[in-house]
Amino acid sequence: MKKIILNFEKKTDNFKALIQEALNMNLLNILLSKETYPELKNIERINTFTKDTELPVKNLIFKNLENLKSIIKFEAKRGIILELTTKADEQKVIELSKINEVDFIIVSAKDWKIIPFENLIAKMHTNDTELIASVENLKEAELMLKTLEIGTDGVLITPIEVDDIIKLKKLLVSGYDIDLARAKVIDIQNIPESERVCVDTTSLLSYGEGMLIGSTAKGFALVHAEVFETQFVSSRPFRVNAGDVSAYILVPSDTKDEIYQTKYLSELKGGDRVIVVKTNGEARNITVGRVKIETRPMLRLELEIDKQGKKVKINYIGQNAETIRLVNSDGDPVSIVDIKVGDEVLVHIGPGATHFGTKIDETIVEK
Repeated sequence: MKKIILNFEKKTDNFKALIQEALNMNLLNILLSKETYPELKNIERINTFTKDTELPVKNLIFKNLENLKSIIKFEAKRGIILELTTKADEQKVIELSKINEVDFIIVSAKDWKIIPFENLIAKMHTNDTELIASVENLKEAELMLKTLEIGTDGVLITPIEVDDIIKLKKLLVSGYDIDLARAKVIDIQNIPESERVCVDTTSLLSYGEGMLIGSTAKGFALVHAEVFETQFVSSRPFRVNAGDVSAYILVPSDTKDEIYQTKYLSELKGGDRVIVVKTNGEARNITVGRVKIETRPMLRLELEIDKQGKKVKINYIGQNAETIRLVNSDGDPVSIVDIKVGDEVLVHIGPGATHFGTKIDETIVEK
């Protein structure tokens, strides 16, 4: 499990709100000072850090190895904080990680960041010593946790707003599940021409992965990525030919209460985040590289699913072409042109009413 250490050395105006949200989000690695330690000393479940060796905490942070050796507190884990400015500093960190004198090393790098940390991760990822990156903001935190796919063992960051803590918590979630169900095709309609949207991502998608697309927020069909090589078309493993411009797509939520929200395909753009889902429901978040909108003939599939004894109808509109595939009830990709009335495909039943992509308790009729 990656470690996020929240820097609470200073008592800001929103200090109590930040602490409360950290506890709510179960982010319990907290850096304290003499000023802030009294506020949290009685909360046993937090994992306390400090640079002040007089405080009775669980993790002590030293500026150098000499200071560390001069203070013997075996009940506390010990670490060193170092600034990385030269190649020699990088080598010093690597050597420190090998001698088993410290449990963790916190490294800050103000100028060069990516390459030095790539080198440290490559050299240290098999060591027992934890590599913690000191970061300035959420973007740096995400970068450090994912560099070289392995990432650092954790980050040290000073949260500014309560929302920062919610977003930090989400960085720890590498994957999650979205429920999929079977829906029966009850009608298929030809649409002579529509604007269709291809979502090209910055990631390679695999067999069994796709995006959830629907004409209403009541439900979404699993549209498979174009990972297939055919005699007529080369594979595009970064692409999902998603649907028409009016359709919804599932994207990661900005709130702590929901996994996802919806967005119109027409408003999707490069740099946005979207959700890809496997046929077993495993989901992950990836980034859009570009969006292609072109006029093409389409097919409208009307689908029906039984939800707690009630028939729910949902719709999907996709390009009328062999390369567009949904997923059948066995989990196999099937071309939209081969789907017939009575067939079953995998879908996700949605929240129903949404307002600007966010679920709301309101009566909205979509048909």
